[in-house]
Amino acid sequence: MIVGILQLELDIPGAESLKDKRSVVKSLKDRLHREHLVSIAEIGRLQSMGSALLGIACVGHEHRRIGETLDTCVQKARQRTDCEVVGAARRVGEVESMLRESGSPDQESLAGEMLARAAEGVGLDDGSDGSLGEDQASERLP
Repeated sequence: MIVGILQLELDIPGAESLKDKRSVVKSLKDRLHREHLVSIAEIGRLQSMGSALLGIACVGHEHRRIGETLDTCVQKARQRTDCEVVGAARRVGEVESMLRESGSPDQESLAGEMLARAAEGVGLDDGSDGSLGEDQASERLP
């Protein structure tokens, strides 16, 4: 299995509010997901009005095809007039080699790290404690 990851750093000069920024980001995310079937999320600078950091992931069986897909995503982002790509970094490789490079953690240490992060509230951008109410939990289930 081949995995490709792309990080895009965007400047959004016309944004006068977070609502303006989110409109630009949502439009770009929706287009790239729809046209290339990539997973995409805003991963940084969530409260910054004039910039955004996007993470894009793609999975397949050919290095060349994954690389082309990610390159096309960069090109389409650069063609937009409502934002400017100020940075892009990508990596394409086999999952097995990526895990070897990073040192594959065993299940026990991974579970311990996840519990510690949950207790600290790491990764929660909305200020909540991470618990889901009954209504929220049912909405997220398939």
